[in-house]
Amino acid sequence: MKRPCATLTVAAALTWSACASAPRPTALDRLHPCTGDEGPTDAYCGTYTVSENRETKQGRKIDLRIIVLPALSNEPSPDPVFFLAGGPGQGAAELARGVKEFFRTIQTDRDIVLVDQRGTGKSHPLDCKFEDDTLKSLNEPEGATLGLDRLKKCLSEYDADPRLYTTTIAMDDLDEVRAHLGYDAINVYGGSYGSRAGLVYLRQHGDRVRAIVLDGVAPTNMRLPLFFARDAQRALDRLLAACASDAGCNAKYPNLNDRLRALFARLEKDPPHVRLTHPRTGAAEEITVEAGFLATILHAALYSPLISSLLPELVTRAETNDFQGLLAMVMLNDGVADNMAIGMQMSVLCAEDYPRIEPGEVEKQSAGTLFAKHLLSQRMRVCEFWPKGKVDASFYEPVTSDRPALLLSGEVDPVTPPSWGAETAAHLSKSTHVVVSSTGHGVINTGCGLRMMRAFIKAGSAEGLDTRCATAVTRPPFFVTPAGPDPAAGSSKATP
Repeated sequence: MKRPCATLTVAAALTWSACASAPRPTALDRLHPCTGDEGPTDAYCGTYTVSENRETKQGRKIDLRIIVLPALSNEPSPDPVFFLAGGPGQGAAELARGVKEFFRTIQTDRDIVLVDQRGTGKSHPLDCKFEDDTLKSLNEPEGATLGLDRLKKCLSEYDADPRLYTTTIAMDDLDEVRAHLGYDAINVYGGSYGSRAGLVYLRQHGDRVRAIVLDGVAPTNMRLPLFFARDAQRALDRLLAACASDAGCNAKYPNLNDRLRALFARLEKDPPHVRLTHPRTGAAEEITVEAGFLATILHAALYSPLISSLLPELVTRAETNDFQGLLAMVMLNDGVADNMAIGMQMSVLCAEDYPRIEPGEVEKQSAGTLFAKHLLSQRMRVCEFWPKGKVDASFYEPVTSDRPALLLSGEVDPVTPPSWGAETAAHLSKSTHVVVSSTGHGVINTGCGLRMMRAFIKAGSAEGLDTRCATAVTRPPFFVTPAGPDPAAGSSKATP
């Protein structure tokens, strides 16, 4: 399958006649070159229409947004990589510019296909934006109440049936897109919730899968967000242990574990009323800082070892009621929030996970953690009123397959720790599960992960895959001065 020719230089003009006659692949025939506001200008854009109700084929239609990043080679492999985004709620096509830069080595040989899953991005999104730009939304219980009211309002305004935005339905959409674009076999990359989507696609359309990469594995039986507090505490414990074993960090921040617990206890018993400056608007506001404020920020920071290297210093400042640094960390996730369809997220979680969480399980799984009561309550309360789609009991059975699979887990991932990858790999007969040391959520964020993925997809097999770099990744050094890490500590080789 040949590519359409790029703009020719004078030196290449003599080859034009042969190049001009090369057939364009079906995928690009059914799309058009992206304009600047659609996606990367060297990519191809388009839509594919599906029925919202796939069972009856009646009523509302959904235009699924598609972006294809064409392979850079003139003789690419025929099997593209379909990129499945996380969340749930992220639009894959919305990430096209970042994926283009990050997956450049993958794109050398293969098209990369990004489809905004129904309810996300520009595929009839179930958005629910929060227009209140004040800091009170970050606190509890006020923030939780505001969030619930906002979601109820959004739900009443949707021109959609939220029950029809589950993973099984969306993966049938995706296979229609595959067929529409003319691809016979595909490779799948799924990160975070995208790994669940990938597993569901593998179960429903496994005959179309050449190979699959699952990064930060979230299987169908995970019951999100039941284990959030437990898994976040595991990652936090490893962070605190790393600081205690690091001479510079331990000297600057001694007894950090005990001090952090004391800080939580104080915020729960006697939350301080402080004046903070909004990092984005510059407006100064008076707010009461609850323990949930700290829990939410800690949890988000633990996704990235680089960002969490700031936590010892920022926690120390918080002990004196200086929460400005922690507040600034909230804004690091603004870009993620802008591409997160919360309504679609609720449609997935409330249909697929919430019904299987028994009374008392939240308290049991959260017991003894600093995050208990602070990471689950709002999500659980939303599902009390959110419409729930049909999910067959077989959805929760382990996905079995003989397709080649590479499962990647970050050792200190606070939301999809390695235990989920190990459990899933046990049912995939041609799978390899790699745990990458000192890595958080998203192994693909490391050079090691990218190289393993490229080699795996190129070979279509994990046999003989070089995974030695997985044990060589190190945690970034802690910030112990206003300028950063102790210079005497040397630089970290975080992406060998």
